[in-house]
Amino acid sequence: MKTAYLFPGQGAQIVGMGADIAQAFPVAADVFEKANETLGFDLTKLCFEGPEEELNTTTISQPAIFATSAAILEVINTQQATAELKPDVTAGLSLGEYTALYAAGLLTFEDALTLVHKRGRAMQAAADETQGAMVSVIGLDDEKIAQLCQEARQGELLEPVNFNCPGQIVLSGAIEPCRRAEKLAAEYGAIKAVPLAVAGAFHTEMMASAAESLKKALADAHIAEPATIKTIANIDAEYYQTADAVAQGLTLQLTSPILWQKCMQRLIDEGVESFYEIGPSRVLTGLMRRIDRKARVTNLSTAEAINKLL
Repeated sequence: MKTAYLFPGQGAQIVGMGADIAQAFPVAADVFEKANETLGFDLTKLCFEGPEEELNTTTISQPAIFATSAAILEVINTQQATAELKPDVTAGLSLGEYTALYAAGLLTFEDALTLVHKRGRAMQAAADETQGAMVSVIGLDDEKIAQLCQEARQGELLEPVNFNCPGQIVLSGAIEPCRRAEKLAAEYGAIKAVPLAVAGAFHTEMMASAAESLKKALADAHIAEPATIKTIANIDAEYYQTADAVAQGLTLQLTSPILWQKCMQRLIDEGVESFYEIGPSRVLTGLMRRIDRKARVTNLSTAEAINKLL
């Protein structure tokens, strides 16, 4: 029976995340402490206590989600009852791909956390320069989404960028086209269209300057060659074969669509039967229910959930 570890991306953050786990498991508390030391500021306090406005910024939410996911992973890896639990494959949604690569042994904790922090800062800077937005559209297929973008674009940037699950696609681009798409969505049969609380037009060419910054940061990081645990890439639903491909994939990810549904469908088709969502909230658990209702997903976002495994 094949097992996959899944790691959430930006948007999964919530004030208090990881606090109960750090209290229950000293190894998790150690991971948070190591995160503070690596970054040089008190990330733990922001995770556990907020304030929410600061935790929700791109610069903080990305390392915060990574640290929380890594702390939960450390508990699973070190408890006797779960020591035998090992993934055949790892996957992460956007930012979560860094945690997936860390879980697969391709990045060290320090390198992954540093990269994620730099990524968040670069994305925030690119967002400040470009003034973009994102909107989630519920209830349309790919063809209808393409038609909606065509009408709402009006010569400006607007692209479908997150293919999360059947009937949930996120659009990204300039502010006015996003607003037009939100208003027009019902005419194309959408159930609803919801503007996302993000800093800018992620996963489009508006993030080109961030991709350039990240490319330099990745060149300084040590990426191991993929070995026994496979990691599937967001940008094409293919498994990473080399360290160079990882660096290219993580760079391209900033300006390319995220094919999460396609990634999950491939894992299911290739015989993965057990999925574990490791990190704050239940975003990926919810998406998997829409992708394949029969898929077995265990959500590990709280100490209570972890204790059920032990």
